[in-house]
Amino acid sequence: MKQQASVMGATENLVPDTRHGVILYMENVSVSFDGFKALNDLNLYINDGELRCLIGANGAGKTTLMDVITGKTRPDQGKVNFGQQIDLLKLNEAEIAQAGIGRKFQKPTVFEALSVYENLYLSLKMDKGIWCSLWHKLNGEQKDDIERILATIGLTEQRHGLAGNLSHGQKQWLEIGMLLAAKPRVLLVDEPVAGMTLQETERTAELLTSLAGEHSVVVVEHDMSFVRSIARTVTVLHQGSVLAEGTMAQIQSHPDVKRVYLGEEST
Repeated sequence: MKQQASVMGATENLVPDTRHGVILYMENVSVSFDGFKALNDLNLYINDGELRCLIGANGAGKTTLMDVITGKTRPDQGKVNFGQQIDLLKLNEAEIAQAGIGRKFQKPTVFEALSVYENLYLSLKMDKGIWCSLWHKLNGEQKDDIERILATIGLTEQRHGLAGNLSHGQKQWLEIGMLLAAKPRVLLVDEPVAGMTLQETERTAELLTSLAGEHSVVVVEHDMSFVRSIARTVTVLHQGSVLAEGTMAQIQSHPDVKRVYLGEEST
């Protein structure tokens, strides 16, 4: 425990070194569960400020990959770095989140009995001690941050309404806003449009696209129409490794991808 605390003490205020343009490095990463290789000597590089889509059949390794990045799962081997100098394998889940990596799961987890504004307030990057949360008064910068996030996620008019009264899509946007309140450099977003209406899906595409640049956004999604609408670079996973990577057009024409995942008919 003392060793991890000292690591975090050295990294909590350290900006990831992205001078080579890469913010996430995964090199030769393998994870096994009871003999099954969920990740198999995987290499993946996410550039600073990019929007990356990860696709692959069930069991391809998408969830395990995100688990490794966020510290939920420890790999059997490999290297996972945030920028060039921050070794994520030396940090626990809370420290990784504090360092600047946020994750949104498929099912939204908002505080339904609290207002939209209160959800964002509790997510601000500040001391999370209970007394601080109860008695802390927002300064001008924090108020501006919340107003900016409300505008970004399109929930300014719902600010005083209960989060539990939001539509499914709006809850997804609120959770993305809650991640933004913690000021992450990297956002990992798992199946953001599952269960959404067409209009909500289009709005989510606009939202995620707008976040790229200031943030690196990694989206795991099965909805190919949605992926096509936002994709800049697509990574295809298969049996725990990267099968192919490129633009959506390159991926759709890749013979191995058509054979193992997309299929000739779907392209």
